[in-house]
Amino acid sequence: MDLYLVRHAIAFNPDDSQWPDDSQRPLTPDGEKRFKQAARGLGRLVRSVDVVLSSPFVRAWRTAELLEKDAGWPKPTRCEALEAGRTPAGVLQALQPFTSSAAVALIGHEPSMHELASYLLTADSGHVQLEFRKGGVARLELTDSLRPGAASLRWLLQPKVMRAIAS
Repeated sequence: MDLYLVRHAIAFNPDDSQWPDDSQRPLTPDGEKRFKQAARGLGRLVRSVDVVLSSPFVRAWRTAELLEKDAGWPKPTRCEALEAGRTPAGVLQALQPFTSSAAVALIGHEPSMHELASYLLTADSGHVQLEFRKGGVARLELTDSLRPGAASLRWLLQPKVMRAIAS
């Protein structure tokens, strides 16, 4: 299984007066513009994704929509296991229905994305600290089974690199 872990693009800073419910906090206009270009670059690198699972939070969902539009990836499916603050074990549970040959993109939040990567790479969600910038993507490969510690890191790309690929 190929997993693409995507941190949502640049969003507004938390502000209880504007977004009392943090799940409603959107991307900034600049964050959306920059991620559109990054998504085009990512689409050149990753031409085939079978499934896109996204946190239902507005900022992650919009990031998934931009991947659909600008990278040519499939329409996203809502996945509560990817909401901010959820555990890596819950994400593994959500991945169970997919075959070992699937390419699955997961759109979520920090620190959940690096915790998930660490869990898949080492079986310990706090062991590896990957720098997931907003809009960054890591490709992990699971060759035998979907279990903690069974993944290999193939690459980690920051949005700046993906924008350069799109140019």
